[in-house]
Parts: sequence; structure tokens; C-alpha cells
Amino acid sequence: QVQLVESGGGLVQAGGSLRLSCAASGRTFRAYAMGWFRQAPGKEREFVATIGWSGGSTDYADSVKGRFTISRDNAKNTVYLEMNSLQPEDTAVYYCAATEKGWMVGTRGPYDYWGQGTQVTVSS
Repeated sequence: QVQLVESGGGLVQAGGSLRLSCAASGRTFRAYAMGWFRQAPGKEREFVATIGWSGGSTDYADSVKGRFTISRDNAKNTVYLEMNSLQPEDTAVYYCAATEKGWMVGTRGPYDYWGQGTQVTVSS
């Protein structure tokens, strides 16, 4: 069982940056692939980024590639999402997720464990 708690969301102007964090419980954090997803009002939840156990393998949605960076610190049981050049269309609730499937290289899903989400709002 893994519990996930996101933080770092907020209100930012277009072109700005935010760094999201997701703290995970448990001693086997490195055995999980981690992912970030987002859900905008009236839209389905969508994949944003994923990272494998060592941090050496990552994958991004085309919409965020080159602007967002996912990373992890296994010693701190934490995964991060650095978001740069934010645009109003990035406004959403961002969720952290974990799964043992695809733990080596990351995966776009499905995921077994989810955080409660953190709101990111980008003003124009």
C-alpha cells in the first residue's frame, strides 16, 4: 500500500513556473513507477509524465514535452514535476500516481495508487 500526498500547486501567471512535489509513504518507493496526471474542468484526466525507478527513464505527453520535467528522489520518497512556461491550458488539478507495473521504465498507466490532487491555475 502506498499513500501519496501532493503539494506545490497554486496560482501563476502565464509564462511562469511551478514545482509540484509528491511525497510517498512506504519503504519500497523505488519499486514503483511514478506518474503525474491532470484533469481540467469538464475534461477527462490525462497523462502528463512518468518516471521509472532510477529516474533514468521518463516519458511525457506531447503537450508538455520540453516545458515540464519529472524527477524523483528515492532517498526522500518524493517525485517532482517542474513546470515551466506555463499556459492557461495547463490549468487543472494535478494528481500523482504510483504503480508496480512498469516500475523500471515508467508507464502511462494504469496506476494503482493516487494522491488527492493539487490545483494549478495559470492566468493569462
